[in-house]
This record gives sequence, C-alpha cells and structure tokens, in this order.
Amino acid sequence: MNYGKWLAIPSIALLMGGICAPLLHAADERQIDPTFLYRNTATAKAKPSDITTATCHYKPLFGQGDPDTSVVVGVARYGEAVIDPNGACAQVQYPDEDQVYVVLEGDASVKYADETVPLKTEDYLYLPATVPHAPSNPSAKPLTLLIMGFHTKGYEPTQLPPHPLHDNIENVPTNFVKGHPSSSLFRLLMGDVDSKRDRIAAGRVLISLFLMEIAPDGTNFPHHHPRQEEIYLVLSGHGDMVAGGGMDGIAGRHPAKAGDAYFFRLNTTVGYYSAPGVKSRILCVRSWYPGMAVKGAEP
Repeated sequence: MNYGKWLAIPSIALLMGGICAPLLHAADERQIDPTFLYRNTATAKAKPSDITTATCHYKPLFGQGDPDTSVVVGVARYGEAVIDPNGACAQVQYPDEDQVYVVLEGDASVKYADETVPLKTEDYLYLPATVPHAPSNPSAKPLTLLIMGFHTKGYEPTQLPPHPLHDNIENVPTNFVKGHPSSSLFRLLMGDVDSKRDRIAAGRVLISLFLMEIAPDGTNFPHHHPRQEEIYLVLSGHGDMVAGGGMDGIAGRHPAKAGDAYFFRLNTTVGYYSAPGVKSRILCVRSWYPGMAVKGAEP
C-alpha cells in the first residue's frame, strides 16, 4: 500500500487552506459603501487643507479631507472653517468648483476677486469657479464659516455675475413647498441658474440651498431623490433624522441635535421629525449626481 500517497493528501489540504484563508479573510474585510454619512461639527477634527493657516482651521465633514470621500461624488467638499480673531484663511481659486459660504457665527470679510464682501451671522455668499477668494475675520471673536463646494467639470460654463451674490437667511421669506406638510416651512436661499423661486439663481451642480423650519412634533415627510445628493445640518432644535430604511418601507430614524450633519447618497430616504415642544432649523443643500442632471427638472 502506498502510504506516501495518503500522507500527501493532508499536506495538500493544509496548503490549500493556507492559500484560501487570506482570500477569505480579505473578503470578510471588504467594506460596503454606506448610503448615508453622519458627522458632528463639535467632534470633527481640524485637518490641513488648502485654506489652512496658523489662524484658519478647517474641519472636513464630507468630501475632500474626509476618509469617506469616495462615497461623496458630486459634492467636492463640505466642512467648517473656524477663523481666529483677526485671522485669515489662505486664498484659493478653483477652475472646476463652485462654492457657497454660510456664516454660522461671527463676522467675516471675504476677498472676492478684486472686491471685499462683508458678511455677518447667517449671511450666505455664492463663489463661482475661477474667482479667487479668501475669508478673514475682522473681529475680536472667533468666526465659524460653513464651506460647501460642488464639482463643475463637464457642466456648461455660466457667465460670471457682475457683482458678488449674497444675502441673509432671515431676509428670505418662508414658503410652503409642494409635497411637504404644513409643519415645514422653507426659506429658498439659492437655486440653479434657471430658478424662478429662489432668492439667488446661480448654481450649476447645486440645485437648492434652503433652510427648513420644522414645527414642534412636525416633519417634512421622508422622501428620496433618485438623481441627487443631499446634506442636512441641524442648526438648532432636536429630533429624529430619517436616513435610509428597510424593504418594509419603515424609515430609519436617528436621534439628531444641533451640529449634526448627514450626507445622503442619491435615492436614499431622507427626512426629519422635530421633537415634541421643539422647533428645529435645518440647513439643507441638494445637488446633482454627476451625469444625472436633467435640464428644467422640477427641483
């Protein structure tokens, strides 16, 4: 009897096991792309960026500088800059990225090409691609600035506005929006270049920048956008953020408070429920997923 033949079989099995084990282990480690991302402005850490200086500190939330940036496609960046008293950020200029600044707290002075634009709390400013710009803090108190950017490569160029486009959130009246309940009011801050309803019509990738004011125990109704990315930032109040859901149609609800930010991939269920006795204010921005823009589509 050839015992060597049978003795070789366990050796082959051990060898094959050694080969397969790393492969199986690698498969087990593969991460599934999330349908939404969660961040909080209070716990986010500052990281070096193209605007960083000794007095300007950028905290990436989504997009560039964030570890999950591959999930965020049309949005180039979304983060918070904290500028020290009398400090300034480095000047930047992007050939293929439109940006929007929103002052969350404090006073700002923004260099916009050859102009200087003063901003105060809850002012917002559109910064078209190719325009050099830099924010600074002319005051003795810290400045907190929200920076959002959108990839414009492949989109038709638009004529630069003759002057900087900016306004204040409170200057924009509240409106009811079709498809949402009366418990939600909307301040329509900025839309695309063809918008007739928004205070500023300027976006190419950006479809709608708006503030939601949700009454106590109210909601905007969970919904989804098949061709768009969206970000919610809770400015005040608390409640439940709706992010994703199951096959049974039940929306996933997550406790949310001021400073919480959620990024939603296209076609992800999104919504918000304000807590009983609490009014919530949510700053939202919606933008096209690359290659899915539809001319004249209802925003």
